[in-house]
Amino acid sequence: MSWEDDPVLLTVSTTHDPATDLGYLLVKHPDRLHEVELPTGRALVCYPEATRQRCTAALILEVDPIKLQAAARGRTSTVPDGFTLSQHVNDRPYAASSLLASALTKTFRSAMKGASKDRPELAATAIPLEIRVPVLRCRGGADLAVRFFEPLGWQVTAEPIALDPAFPEWGESRYVDLRLAATMRLADALNHLYVLIPVLDDARHYWVSADDIDTLLRSGDGWLAGHPERRQIVHRYLAHQRQLSEPALERLAESDDLAGGDSLELIAESDEDGELPGSVARAPLARLRREAVVAAVVASGATRVLDLGCGPGALLSDLVKHRHLTEIVGVDISARSLATAARKLRLDRPHNPHTSRVRLVQGALTYRDSRLAGFDAAVLMEVIEHLDEPRLPALVSSVFGHAKPSTVIVTMPNVEHNVRYEGLAHGTHRHHDHRFEWTRAQFRTWADAVAAEHGYTVAISPVGDDDPEVGPPTQLAVFSVKEREAA
Repeated sequence: MSWEDDPVLLTVSTTHDPATDLGYLLVKHPDRLHEVELPTGRALVCYPEATRQRCTAALILEVDPIKLQAAARGRTSTVPDGFTLSQHVNDRPYAASSLLASALTKTFRSAMKGASKDRPELAATAIPLEIRVPVLRCRGGADLAVRFFEPLGWQVTAEPIALDPAFPEWGESRYVDLRLAATMRLADALNHLYVLIPVLDDARHYWVSADDIDTLLRSGDGWLAGHPERRQIVHRYLAHQRQLSEPALERLAESDDLAGGDSLELIAESDEDGELPGSVARAPLARLRREAVVAAVVASGATRVLDLGCGPGALLSDLVKHRHLTEIVGVDISARSLATAARKLRLDRPHNPHTSRVRLVQGALTYRDSRLAGFDAAVLMEVIEHLDEPRLPALVSSVFGHAKPSTVIVTMPNVEHNVRYEGLAHGTHRHHDHRFEWTRAQFRTWADAVAAEHGYTVAISPVGDDDPEVGPPTQLAVFSVKEREAA
């Protein structure tokens, strides 16, 4: 019998070189057995294999039935499976369920945040990952597991488990053997599991409250808003309580990932045989865009940053993770969007470490505003196309002429790439509020003119897959003042 036959609930493997760096990402040394106390028992982490070529971490749960009963006492919903003794006789120690999701946050907290003290650059890097959940309670069958994980870039194998292999005529059980493979950040992989395992289980072991909305949106940041099954995911995660799921869906609809329609479409890139290359994991464009903008902010050396047209705060949530940014100001004309951003950043919470660094300001970008002067960098991420084109010179004057930050970062859609989006009618924009969308040549002409008029140099780069025929889905321009470069 191999270790793969042992009763582990989750394994995470990588072939990244050196593979043992997985220990740094999980903050669990491969040479030790790690034990973490949980409200319902304890979690054990060990490494059944740890070589330079391949490393595997295994998570085992030991469930204490007395603690599990205590955790379930507050339930007011119907008993799962209609079985009145289910709090005492259940499958929780033997199958992946909402208990496993809770264990992930306790056991791999830093990894889920994308933080690694010893390997910060690796934590931000996509690496080859293989994940196995040998016994996953899956209400809805194997097909549902595929529908939930496949849109996120995973290669999915979900094998139904027979009720009894000796009696195949008895049919399939409610469990599947789930295997996932992709190249992505470990933090993203763990957050996918954290949300989707209890969703597939569909029987939470604890009371669900309004706080779970924030937890879901935080863990689903960058992927849930654009997921084709997002409504079912939200309803299941929040225990089918409409008073919770409907507000959660409304907040998703306000987020950049859903409002920016380009993040909802799979870029249709064909290989030589005309087939979509299913082995390539594609991150949502909205996330790629934010990552590119944050990288440009960091490269500029800025410490005081403006997010102009910040909307509900998706980029602000990424910027606050960089502690060298001492002042971050989000500006938007919509009071509703600013309220959503404040809620997302939890600025109303006492002792929030972000409160002293983050300010939200209501204002119109087409008017000069002295509050915006003197900053190191300003970001206009997917903003200018929401203006009527005749109003664009007023924005250029207020930002580049009056506020005049040392660096200005601008992104906008590349209209040439729209032909790669299925379901987008010819000649229509990616979002109903876009007033215009430019080709690469038009964006270059505008950027060069703005730079020449206001004393900047400009560099333009692609965001997303750079199609050889129609270019990237998003184009990014970084403007730098000439005086700063000369210095």
